[in-house]
Amino acid sequence: MAFAVGDWVLVDPATMVLVRRLERNTLLERRTEGDRPRQLIAANVDTVFIVTSCNDDFNPARLERYLAMANEAGIVPVIVLTKIDMVADTAPYLSQTKALQRDLDVLLVNAKLPEAVQILAPWCGLGQTIALVGSSGVGKSTLLNMLSDKSPEEVQPTGPVRASDDKGRHTTTSRSLHAIVGGGWVIDTPGMRTVQVSDVSSGLDVLFAEIVALAHDCRFRDCTHAVEPGCAVQAAVAAGTLDQARLDRWSKLSSENSTNTRQLSGPRGNKATKARRNKRQ
Repeated sequence: MAFAVGDWVLVDPATMVLVRRLERNTLLERRTEGDRPRQLIAANVDTVFIVTSCNDDFNPARLERYLAMANEAGIVPVIVLTKIDMVADTAPYLSQTKALQRDLDVLLVNAKLPEAVQILAPWCGLGQTIALVGSSGVGKSTLLNMLSDKSPEEVQPTGPVRASDDKGRHTTTSRSLHAIVGGGWVIDTPGMRTVQVSDVSSGLDVLFAEIVALAHDCRFRDCTHAVEPGCAVQAAVAAGTLDQARLDRWSKLSSENSTNTRQLSGPRGNKATKARRNKRQ
């Protein structure tokens, strides 16, 4: 039985032997290279803080991958934009991020200031568990230290980013659970260089809700929104109400998800990747 940080277990108080793992409410996981088992990131998470900085690390396409994972897991995603003190204007970062998903909460924080704790407080109350995810060097460990109010001897190490490309080095090398001053819990995770998607069809539908809604008006049920006549999605692009870059990212993630998602077919136990197709009518 695999365990993840955030799992709750029953332990025999007399022997201190683990009896069983309790059923998970949520599980954040990601696909790894090749046929290796999926990587368990965190369990029983209520909110995931997707942390990115207002510098060259900012990447809407990568943020969409995190959002798809959180949506699929049934976890509330909140995007935290850090290092706001290092840019003259945060408005472009804020507007681009809010456009990624309907009703998405986006927060602007300077992780080094105590005010960051108050900004994040609505999601960090008694009994709540949050997870910090994002690239290296975006300020996750700094946020952890502020939320958990650690002593100087206990703080998570932090490190500078490279001036040439704003990329950070790994200061967190394993996932860990920490108490929040307000009574909640925070799970710190190492920076992720790659985020592949699989088994996130529902998560993508939430992420790209405007494309899903438009697709209902396409002439063909299996429209790829590329070259088919009567495509409502392409019509929206032509009318300027849908960004072509947004459609391109939907197409890329949908294709990757279809390729990486295994489905049962053939004899029992024989797993094979099988594309989902609907006949045109």
